[in-house]
Amino acid sequence: MDKNVKIKSTAATPDLDWSQVRETILMLGLAIGQIEMAMRDSDESVSVLTESFTSMFNSLQAIGEAARNLPSDPASQEIRATIESNSSFVSNHVQQAIMAFQFYDRLVQRMDHVCRSIDGLAELISDTKRLYHPSEWVAIQQKIRSKYTMESERIMFDAMLNGASIAEALALCKENAPQDQASGDDIELF
Repeated sequence: MDKNVKIKSTAATPDLDWSQVRETILMLGLAIGQIEMAMRDSDESVSVLTESFTSMFNSLQAIGEAARNLPSDPASQEIRATIESNSSFVSNHVQQAIMAFQFYDRLVQRMDHVCRSIDGLAELISDTKRLYHPSEWVAIQQKIRSKYTMESERIMFDAMLNGASIAEALALCKENAPQDQASGDDIELF
């Protein structure tokens, strides 16, 4: 669906030109707009958080370096131990926050896939030459599936197309796609 195409709802005042297809396309466009706006707004917050955690990490390194340069006397050793203990504590929390960023990154990726899927669906149903041809539906399904980068997305897609309910597809994803789960040592932003 071209983002510049204007479609106006006439449901409140239907005439002979009124179409449930046009109304559906309008609602799908609204869903895409809401998702994209939410992703754009959240990106600003995540950028601030990323900068904050980068600064905290740099500060932790400076604190660690200062602790290593303390004199070897017993009082300094006690201070060094306290600094190292607290640095370790903060480092663990920074690592947990980074894993949360990984979740956010996967969320944004999935939401982008949702937007592109809805967009493709809107284009298909707005084109009466394609709408009633099963091969066009198969083509859009293949295109949507090919865009998925996470195994859990492909599992859900396949399950749904094979007749699973949403609840069944979600359970199947959880059961069969553990590689999409973030692990403590496996932090990777897309």
